[in-house]
Amino acid sequence: MVCTGNICRSAMAEIVLGDRLAAAGIPGSGPGGVVVTSAGVSDEERGNPIDSRARRVLAEAGYGTGADDVSRATGIAITSHTAHRITDAEIAEADLLLAMTDSHWNVLQHRATTLEVEPSRIRMYRELDPAASQQVEAVTTGQASRGVLNVPDPWYGIMADFVDTLEVVERVSDELADELAALLG
Repeated sequence: MVCTGNICRSAMAEIVLGDRLAAAGIPGSGPGGVVVTSAGVSDEERGNPIDSRARRVLAEAGYGTGADDVSRATGIAITSHTAHRITDAEIAEADLLLAMTDSHWNVLQHRATTLEVEPSRIRMYRELDPAASQQVEAVTTGQASRGVLNVPDPWYGIMADFVDTLEVVERVSDELADELAALLG
């Protein structure tokens, strides 16, 4: 999962997808496992924790348990998240890179080209959002730009924007977990 600074959208997506995969019995590493990570295209938030508003929304939705703030199914400590810029190695090794916006997609495509990495592994995050099927079709048929699939950045907004982002993340995580379970099943 890739966003700008790796403190809101991509961090939330990492926690939620990890939770969904663990609930589906898909291991996080080893044979048949899926490793879920997140990063940003920028280095501006490097070393920072997940945004406090994102953490709060995740906790209110049940992704943290008390003082330990650990994701209920994965054991991932939300409080231990540390933002970082996506590395060349992460781009080269990932089977799938999900960009939160067309801007992130463009950065990843450029870097993938430079690294001679297959660009088809880079997709828009909301391509997997069942609520965005009309937008996906519009992009596919050339009637709209990839921008219609952007996940809005809640950082500039209010708590309701973080709730809206979590709803998108949960829908996509449900779809992706189902697809991965079928693929690995």
